[in-house]
Parts: sequence; structure tokens; C-alpha cells
Amino acid sequence: MNIHIYKVLACVLATFSLPQNELLAQTDSTATIKDQTLKEVMVVKRRSGTIKLRNVDNASLITGQELLKAACCNLGESFTTNPSVDVNYSDAATGAKQIKLLGLSGTYVQMLTENLPNFRGAAAPYSLGYIPGPWMKSIMVSKGASSVRNGYESITGQINVDYLKPEDEEGATINLYGNTKSKMEANADGNIHLGKVNTEILGHYENDWGHHDDNGDGFLDQPNVRQVNLQNRWQYAGQTYIFHGGLGLLDEQRDGGQTHHTAPHVHNPYEIGLKTRRYEAHMKHAFILDAEKGTNVALMASGSLHNLEALYGKKTYDVDEKNGYLQLMFETNLTKLHNLSAGLSLNHDYLKEKLNVTSETQTVTKETTPGAYLQYTLNINDKIVAMAGLRADHSSHYGTFVTPRLHLKYAPSDVLTLRVSAGKGYRTPFALAENNYLLASGRTLVVDDLKQEEAWNYGISAAWSIPLADKLLKVNAEYYYTHFLQQMLIDYDSNPQQIRLANLDGKSYSHTFQVDVSYPVVNGLELTAAYRLNDVRATYGGELREKPLQSKYKGLLTASYKTPLGLWQFDATFQLNGGGRMPDPYQKTDGTLSWDRRFPAYGQLNAQVTRWFRHFSVYVGGENLTGYRQENSIIGASDPWGSEFEPTMVWGPVHGRMFYAGIRVNLGKKL
Repeated sequence: MNIHIYKVLACVLATFSLPQNELLAQTDSTATIKDQTLKEVMVVKRRSGTIKLRNVDNASLITGQELLKAACCNLGESFTTNPSVDVNYSDAATGAKQIKLLGLSGTYVQMLTENLPNFRGAAAPYSLGYIPGPWMKSIMVSKGASSVRNGYESITGQINVDYLKPEDEEGATINLYGNTKSKMEANADGNIHLGKVNTEILGHYENDWGHHDDNGDGFLDQPNVRQVNLQNRWQYAGQTYIFHGGLGLLDEQRDGGQTHHTAPHVHNPYEIGLKTRRYEAHMKHAFILDAEKGTNVALMASGSLHNLEALYGKKTYDVDEKNGYLQLMFETNLTKLHNLSAGLSLNHDYLKEKLNVTSETQTVTKETTPGAYLQYTLNINDKIVAMAGLRADHSSHYGTFVTPRLHLKYAPSDVLTLRVSAGKGYRTPFALAENNYLLASGRTLVVDDLKQEEAWNYGISAAWSIPLADKLLKVNAEYYYTHFLQQMLIDYDSNPQQIRLANLDGKSYSHTFQVDVSYPVVNGLELTAAYRLNDVRATYGGELREKPLQSKYKGLLTASYKTPLGLWQFDATFQLNGGGRMPDPYQKTDGTLSWDRRFPAYGQLNAQVTRWFRHFSVYVGGENLTGYRQENSIIGASDPWGSEFEPTMVWGPVHGRMFYAGIRVNLGKKL
């Protein structure tokens, strides 16, 4: 290497602490220049922000690098660049969002935090806003029937959020964010190492004080949200014992509907208010019995108290929810080829719900579900891997049920990996708690006596890593089929005066095909393209039909470029969302239809630029730069007290262009 290059790199390194150590690697070779010894610096290729894991199941890891490609204010905004996961508004009044995986809503995706089930029941509609983006270290997305180790509820997959760790590098970071929609956020995390004990504090505050009514219908396009979120986490690591634990507190207020800013002449405004208090705790104990054989015993427990007080015009809904979870697991490598995992679990849900529409009703729901599982894995040099699991659980409501699951992986070479999976999943529907946003509708909400949901999921995938021009072209193709035996349906079609939460009476299934390709075109620049086709159908009123408000397809193109010294980063994402069926419209009093029978395809463009410095980084960006939005996201806004008022017909963006800026400051930590 030319001696002048050493001088330049040495000066740059002295001035800037380059972000993300994967960009730079130091070797032990040196060069002596006028009695000065300089280490040689070698620039290596940039690692992808989303990693296809070598697990037997079809899993991907969204790393911290990928999360920095967008503002990622919370979990719901962390899948912007992900081709597999969709995040959509459930309604235009409360700001509730839901994940969609394999063409089905997020209730069929088991949500985990630190490998513990979380955000059940009343927490589900708004849980995507409960995990701030700067708190997350990574997100693992597993498709299809997952391991039986974490329970029976995974039908379309699992999403596990890994938080920042107390044992991570000591120091603190601060993240400040603001956007043109009058939203401001402040995030902070810091950890201290006290010998073998490490502790960490995570803090989050957000406030959206604007009164935005872009379409002039008198209603806020998105609610004003004020949230305080705190966590304290601890870790201890000895030679044969490891402990992780933590406490959390969340306080949130959501205000929407008509205000004196959006509807100054309305004397009786339609107001929406949701006040949430949530407390949670968890602990994990691991006892290492034989490190050589990987023999260990783990005891994990978590608990949460979730209280929601909701107002929808004149309707009120209050819920007091408690959840407790306990798991004891044992794992060992019988030989180099054979692994065995076994465990016991106990889950308890308690919901006290009070609903006042025309009169007050109160219900108490309790379900206790003990269970046991056994899982065997055969691994032949990571070429052939088979994982078979079986668990049995007994619900105090639904009795005993059995969950079988099977995963096969075959990697004949470094170029090709094939996977096949099949498995069953079950889920207890908490109808009103999970769908309380439907109370904002002017229609009558009817809830049937619901059965336990039950479905089979089958999947096949192929992944290629093809050497091309000294780089790897990564191609992934997959197909999944989900078949429901029992399901809770949100039926908008059968009766125009009602929304019915009903049991499936007929067929319900989802076919999903996806192909995605990624390639580092030049050093520092990576392109990803993806296309997904959904065919989701269910039986409504005796007729097998497309599921409403579901896009038929999705196209995605992302580009990410980081300069050779890592000082600048440019990211852009374009999404093309296909059209789909709307629920059957009804004829309004003026003779017109309430809405079109289908919604159109639309595109969205997001972009961000980041500048890295020694101890901080600055980022600016924009979302929905195409400016496309659903003009009439609230039907019947002129008469919110009438039966034709409908804010749940949301299929696209509810607000137009939005620009933002932020700063990340590192105190003692490396970028």
C-alpha cells in the first residue's frame, strides 16, 4: 500500500471515530514512517442489515444497522425496508396499527420480547407503539409454524424483539427526533457495569401536539399521542448461573376525533380518548449443568398489568388485564448429531371488561393453560437438519389440544438451501379487547360466542447465494399456505348495520408467494428487490370471498449506500401496494354508495440521509414522499353520531408527505 495512503487514513481515523466496526478491520502488520509506527487499515465489504439465518426454520434477523436506515420511532415503523412484514392502520380514528405476515393480521403472529410472549389482549392493537426504535438491538422474524418451545400460538410466524443489553458496551446514547406533523421524541439509554452485575435504564418520551386535518373533514387524520415509557434491566453472569430481569412502566394518552381546531363550529364534538397504564416485569434464570454437552436448565417468568380507559363518542370501554407466564425448560446435546429440548409452561390471562353503549355490561374472562413440550433436532454438519416438536396444553376454556410441528432443512452446497415446514397453531380470541377500535364505528358491534382459533400452516422455501463478480447475489423464493379449521372473522359484509365478530362457517385460507433478491452492486451500495403475491379468502355469509382491506400484491425496492469511510449514508425505499376488495358498500340516505367496491394500487417512497461524526450522527428524511393518501379515510365524517359513520375502512396512508430530522449522541459508546 502506498505510504501516502497510510498518512491520509491515519489523519482521518484521528479525527473521526468511524461508525459500525464492520466497515474497518485492523491487521497486525505495520509500516514505519519517520520513526512513527502506523497500523495498516483495510477497508472490507459492508455487511447486510438483514441477515438470513442458518436456522432450520425460515428466519431473518433485522439488525441494528437495518433499523438505522429509517427513523424507526417504534416497532411499527421498523419494517419499512422489510419485504415480508406489512404494517397498516386498522382505523383512522385511534391510530391503531397491525402487522400482517403471510397475508394475515398480526393476531396470528406470536409477539415475543426477549423470547417471552408479550402484548396480549388489550395491548395488541397499540403494541407496535410500545417498543421505541432506539431500544431495539435486533428483530428476528420467523415465518410459518415456529418452534413449539415458545408456545402454541404461532400460526403465521413469530416476531422476537431483542432489546439493548445491560452487558453491552458501557456508556449512554441519546436520540432526539422531530417531524413536520408536530411530533417530538426523546430517547435515552445507559448502562453501568458493576463487576459481575450490569444494569441498564431505557427512557422514552413522545408528544404529538398538532391538530392535523389534511383532508378537511373535521377529524384528526391521526390522534395526538403522549407517551412516557421506562425500563430498568439487570444482568448477572457467573460460571454456572446467568440472570436477566427487568421492570417496565408505560403511560400513554391518545386523543382523536373532532376538536375545536378541526371543527370549530361543532357544539357537540365526537371525541376519542384512550388512556393506557401498563406495568410489566420479567426474569430469566439459566443454570449451566454441562457446558461441553450444552446441558442447561432455564426458568423464565413474566407478568403484566394493563389498564385501558377508552372513550368513543358516547361509548366507553374499560379493561383491566393481567397476564402471567412461566416456563421451565431443559436442553442437552445427546451427541454431536442429536439435540433434545423439553419443558413445561403455564399461561394465565385475566380480563375484566366494562362496556357502556346503550347500557353498561361487565364481563370477567379467565383462562389458565398449563402445557408441556418435547422437541428433537437432528443436525448433520448443518447440511441436513430436522426438527420435530410436539406439545400438549390444557385450556380451562377449551380443554386439551395437541400442537405438532416439523421443520426440515437441506443444504447440498454453499449455494443452495432448501427448507420445508408444517405445523399447527391455536389461539384464544379476546374479541373486544383485541378489536376495541371497532367501537368507533357507527355500526352495531355484535360478538358471537367464539371458539378457539385453529389452523395448519405449510411452507417451502429455497435460498441461493450465487457468486457473481466477486460478490454474492442472494435470491430467496418461498410459498406458504395457511388453512383455518376455526377462525374469528371480522364480518363487515353480511349486514350493513353491523360489524360482527363471528366464528368461521366454511373455508378460510391464505396462499402467499414471495421472491426477493439482494446484491451489493458496488462497495457500500446494496440493492434489494422483492415481490409478494397474496391470495387470502374466507367465507362471509355463506360465500367464499377475498378478505377485505387486503392488498393482492406488494413490490419493494430498497437502495442503501454508505461512503467508503462511513461518514455518509443514503437510504431509499419504494413500495408498490396492490389494490384489493372493500367490504360490501351500502346505500346511503342520499342514494349513493358509501364507498367504492375496490381500492386502487398505490406507491410510497421513503428516503433518509445520515451524517456520522465522532460521537454523534445527524439524520434527515421523509416518508410518503409520493404524497399519496386515502382521501376519505373516515366515512360519514359530517355526522359522526349517525349509523353511517365509519372510520375503519382504512386501506392506505391517512396522511401525506412528512419530513423529519434527528440526532443520535453517543456518550462513551462506539457508533
